[in-house]
Amino acid sequence: MPLTHVKRVYKPMKIRNSIQALKDEFATYRREMHQNPQTSFEESFISDLIASKLSAWGIEHERGIGGETGIVATIHGQSNMSGKTIALRADMDALDITETPNKDWVSKIDGKMHGCGHDGHSASLLATAKYLQENNGFYGVLHLIFQPAEETGEGARAMIKDGLFERFPCDAIYAMHNWPYAPLGQFDINEGATMASVDSFEIIIQGKGGHASKPYTLIDPITIAAQIVNGLQIIISREADPLDPAVLSITNINGGTGAFNVIPDQVTLTGTVRTYSETLKTKIEKRIGEISSGIAQSYGATTHYTYTRKIEPTINDPKHAQICAEVARSLDTSVKTDGNPSMGGEDFGAFLQIIPGAYIKIGQAIKGDTQHRCSQGLHNAGYDFNDNLIPIATEYWVRLVETLLKN
Repeated sequence: MPLTHVKRVYKPMKIRNSIQALKDEFATYRREMHQNPQTSFEESFISDLIASKLSAWGIEHERGIGGETGIVATIHGQSNMSGKTIALRADMDALDITETPNKDWVSKIDGKMHGCGHDGHSASLLATAKYLQENNGFYGVLHLIFQPAEETGEGARAMIKDGLFERFPCDAIYAMHNWPYAPLGQFDINEGATMASVDSFEIIIQGKGGHASKPYTLIDPITIAAQIVNGLQIIISREADPLDPAVLSITNINGGTGAFNVIPDQVTLTGTVRTYSETLKTKIEKRIGEISSGIAQSYGATTHYTYTRKIEPTINDPKHAQICAEVARSLDTSVKTDGNPSMGGEDFGAFLQIIPGAYIKIGQAIKGDTQHRCSQGLHNAGYDFNDNLIPIATEYWVRLVETLLKN
């Protein structure tokens, strides 16, 4: 049964007391998750904690979806008279970053930290599960998806491959991300493009190395690499419509023996491409190969080029984005619907290619304090999730469920 546009149900009001009262409990869980970060497909601590709480609260759930750590919980409403099923998703994985010790709950695992707030996303969805299990005011079926491996762009596809939507069919799916670039409680909701696709590429330049004193007898791949780096920039600046956003960045240049007097045989360039347009992406992929090969050949070198499509763009369904915005406005907070899309990536886009839904951002920054850990950018060693966002996110999820799954 298709979802239809929903008029605002709630009058502006503060977060209900019973949800605000959950904050300390779920901040404690969140900080436990933060102290025990694990990266993609290894999120056993957070998965075990979530499963143990779901079991304690009598919420049915299945594990091992999209890898050993993935979980899907299901809560049935008072009845299924709405005929609808929706899903809410939170990611669980951490990053390979050594954390700045600026909090009591700093990571206990060397070189790993929750630098993107997935601990807070999981804690907020877990709080939503507990509240709705105890205060069941909806009519329909709700799936709560705790997803592994978002940071590598593999988790959503892995869950889909494991039959996520065949085993847990739903009409729409929704996700949120904390946003330290906006003040606490501000909602950013785009109709259409919101997060870019993420692709990677590698160019191996094969030249002829030898003694640095005789470059005229060699084919210098370092000089050629420099020409290719500059040459690729013309793709975005001169071959792409400036109204169709795209990014092409060279992120690694690897070559050389370490000796100051040796020109190497080979240099490798790696980089990333971000865009929303499949047509533009295909053009960029083709032109990287043509330009790098052409430059290399002009100097007598060869190239080996590979392009990998890693993460789909996250494109919100306009109707579902409008519903999310109406629910957010009911929280009596700032709601922006005209913000610029981010060129960052998010594998939630893989879900949106199968069923409609929306991905939103909720601000968490401390107003007037840009140095506070909750105001630090994502993937930053000094970053921390703002626990005051937990009741806001939970209230948003609950209202979204109650609005969409009406009798």
